[in-house]
Amino acid sequence: MTTRASQDVLGRGLRVLGRAIRTEPRLFTIGTVGSSLFGLLVIANSYVVGAVIGHVVVPAFTEHRAGTRELALIAATFIGISVLRVVSIFGRRLGAGFMQFRLQARYRSAVTRRYLALPPAWHSRHATGTLLSNANSDVEAAFVPIAPLPFAVGTIVMILAAVISLFVTDWVLALVGLCLFPALFGLNYVYSRRMSPRQIRAQQLRGKVSAVAHESFDGALVVKTMGREADESRRFRVHVSELRDALISVGRLRGLFDPLMDALPSIGTLAVLLLGAWRLQSGAISVAELVSVAFLFTVLAFPVRAIGWVVAELPRSVAGWERVQAVLGAGGDLAYGSATTPGTGPAALSFEQVTFSYAGSADVLHDISFTVPAGKTVALVGATGSGKSTIASLAVRLVDPDSGTVSVNGVPLPDLSSAALAGTAALVPQVPFVFDDTVRGNVTLDRDGVADAAAWAALRQAQAEGFVAGLPEGLDTAVGERGTSLSGGQRQRLTLARALAGQPRLLVLDDATSAVDPRVEAAILASLRGSDAGASILVVAYRRATIALADEVVYLEDGKAVATGTHAELMAAEPGYFGLVTAYERDEQDEHDHSRR
Repeated sequence: MTTRASQDVLGRGLRVLGRAIRTEPRLFTIGTVGSSLFGLLVIANSYVVGAVIGHVVVPAFTEHRAGTRELALIAATFIGISVLRVVSIFGRRLGAGFMQFRLQARYRSAVTRRYLALPPAWHSRHATGTLLSNANSDVEAAFVPIAPLPFAVGTIVMILAAVISLFVTDWVLALVGLCLFPALFGLNYVYSRRMSPRQIRAQQLRGKVSAVAHESFDGALVVKTMGREADESRRFRVHVSELRDALISVGRLRGLFDPLMDALPSIGTLAVLLLGAWRLQSGAISVAELVSVAFLFTVLAFPVRAIGWVVAELPRSVAGWERVQAVLGAGGDLAYGSATTPGTGPAALSFEQVTFSYAGSADVLHDISFTVPAGKTVALVGATGSGKSTIASLAVRLVDPDSGTVSVNGVPLPDLSSAALAGTAALVPQVPFVFDDTVRGNVTLDRDGVADAAAWAALRQAQAEGFVAGLPEGLDTAVGERGTSLSGGQRQRLTLARALAGQPRLLVLDDATSAVDPRVEAAILASLRGSDAGASILVVAYRRATIALADEVVYLEDGKAVATGTHAELMAAEPGYFGLVTAYERDEQDEHDHSRR
């Protein structure tokens, strides 16, 4: 942590609080008014106690009598003050609580919206666990000081009123307050300076622990099958130990600070009693005034702690806020135009001299040019790492090319509006994702116009109607997190049906049927090609039967389109293509023979 960062954390923290106040001014006002009323009632209560001691209790001892009328008045006064304090506490906590939780909800939603707006290239540079920490613990940390903030503001009002009342009572005793209150603020400032780097480091380590834990959970099957449970536990233990040590460091400093905060008002009370006894003997003050001031100092400790609570949480708040702002301010958005896709029916896809590279790597695609004619099926074939999945991502504009143009029906993809692009093209990824929802929810995604009839039609095209109809509750069957109750092939067919339910004009299949039986895969492609609605299809394929169904094949080698033609033409003219397809076929046959043994 840099020196500058630790020095100005108080200023940055106050700016965060100012932003929160401007966002929720009404709730802050409610909480502050309630807290200010509470502080004024504390002062009033101390003077009522002094009056009771000086004008009722002391005379009662000296005169050996207590008037019923006076006692009733005292009881009514204390009850009235207590009722007002209950109201003030209710207002303070209501305003502070609502303000804190509304801000957290607002910014969690904002972070989530930003995640959904940022392109996959940005997400690939950030660990999932870190992103979860940003949306959860970082947002929570950013607004932790909001809970005691109205109390702290009310305490400042109380301190100002207390100083005024002390000067009205006796200027000597007021000097004690003038020494005590700056000492409290100074202690809080020193504490903030020392706590800042500790809190920020702890918040960063929370994100790291979350990232490692999420990675371990996602890779649980790999860890268990490879017998690496102990190693993964050790890896996690290292980060947990770092977080533990950081939090212990925070706790040690807080353990030193808290007793000092408690001690200062007690020292003030002792000074008031010593000076007050002298002033009482000289006749400068009365017993009632001495008791009022002494009682006031004894009850100051708890409200003044509210200032300490705010200051103590400012470093953590700043750390959380800056991590949240890093997400909200992240760049790299894909700008959209306002154009729509011309025409109706299947849409043509065109790649013109497209070059693309991922950040920090060499070019993945080099001068790629090919066309998917309207209503036709084009297969992408190439070895692993040849750029097939990248082309699929470019086709639906998950990423933009470094140079060249990707267009649909002659319109470059950046010129299309987001709605036009989503309504035209659909991608079925290589790894299917199924939501923890019903079959209906996974297929329709609550899209307008996708009724049950459309869902069943999409399932029929994806060859999923049979297994869905056989589920206990049909479309209403819950499939579990990531579709745990479904097989790999069923998950792929369900995600394909999800894409088809939107009736896309261009369908991009990134090896989307690899877990499906070859005969089912052929039936799916035949169904898609024979659909009345029709869609142009770009399919990443490796099975010979799938490739043979395509109208045209684009053969890729090392990110270059080295040949284009029909399957038969490439088998005859391209030795590399012939060797790759036959190798795929041999591997598939070996797997089939092995499964039958």
